[in-house]
Amino acid sequence: MSPPTRVAAQVRPGIEVLLSDSIGVVAGKRVALLTNQTGVDRLGRRDIDLLRGTPGVRLVVILSPEHGLRGTEDRPGLPDAIDSVSGLPIYSLYGGTPLSAIAALDTVDVVLVDLQDIGARYYSYPATAVLLMQEATRRGKPVVVLDRPNPIAGVASQGNVPAAARPLERVADFLGVPMRHGMTMGELAQFANDVLGIRARLTVVPALGWRRAMFYDDTGLPWVRPSPNMPDLESALHYPGTCLFEGTNLSVGRGTAFAFQVVGAPWLDTGAVLPRLRGGGRWAQEGLNGVELSGVVFTPRGPTDGKYDGMEVHGIRLRVSDRRRYDPTRAAALVLAAIRAAQPDSLRFDAARFDRLAQGGELRRAILAGRTADAIWREWAGPLARFRRLRAKYLLY
Repeated sequence: MSPPTRVAAQVRPGIEVLLSDSIGVVAGKRVALLTNQTGVDRLGRRDIDLLRGTPGVRLVVILSPEHGLRGTEDRPGLPDAIDSVSGLPIYSLYGGTPLSAIAALDTVDVVLVDLQDIGARYYSYPATAVLLMQEATRRGKPVVVLDRPNPIAGVASQGNVPAAARPLERVADFLGVPMRHGMTMGELAQFANDVLGIRARLTVVPALGWRRAMFYDDTGLPWVRPSPNMPDLESALHYPGTCLFEGTNLSVGRGTAFAFQVVGAPWLDTGAVLPRLRGGGRWAQEGLNGVELSGVVFTPRGPTDGKYDGMEVHGIRLRVSDRRRYDPTRAAALVLAAIRAAQPDSLRFDAARFDRLAQGGELRRAILAGRTADAIWREWAGPLARFRRLRAKYLLY
């Protein structure tokens, strides 16, 4: 007998809830909107067009994050632009006019935010939203976050936690959350507003019908690539762990159709590394719960990280087999430790980049010192437990 077909729920993203149930928030007001290609309703219609088509709402300013309004750019320093459909100005918060110098923000009555986060600390969209919250508060403007589901679900918090929350000064800064935080954009905004003392007049319009245990393919919403190298949910599930390899001399598959689902390099000896992972005992098996590893050969084409363009790369492919048991942050530490043990003279760290992702040098030094992955995980446990207690104050679902 074939397995029953899973029927996805029909989650309503915050933009739909705003326009159908909470129109008073924007009625009769001049609006600024921070968004990109993910700011759409269930039918794929842009927030920009929906707001412009709503009587009494005047959209006057568009703001864009990293990768631009269409989400196709993967380079630093994106300039301001004009939206070809609406003719409205687009202020790039990733290399355009500095936030403090955008005079048009003085002319608006309310600032809206609608961005699809990916569920990992490293993504720049939450930081961009928080920086806008800070600037809006300085100018006395209220902020409304139109919430969306966490695509990798909102139950688990995993990985290490920064030692202390720090004020955000640039898009590249991170919130004081674990590698996998298990929160939505609206919940992160509430967290930052309180923990960082922003004191914004903040409203979160929820995504109706979403429950914390839902992954993105449970929502009924179409997958819209949130960034150029995030092709699908499989990549998103691995990203809280495999993104760490961006700070090493291993490729994460940029320039392929499966970015963040692989790690590899021309020098990687998978025949030496994989047996260490598969035969590492109970703690290694624990770190690989819910994921299958296999050897793979791939060739990046025009990778935006510049790693191994056009070269044959030997790699390890990760495939999720049980996403409710899978901890990508533990798997990443395990793979790093195994590669270091098998090929200590080949693995190299870009210390500044790796330590920024890991929020400190402890993880890199532990790998270099030959510490086992389970010893590393044990040090994460206490801060994770404290974070989970703290985050409970800000959960909406």
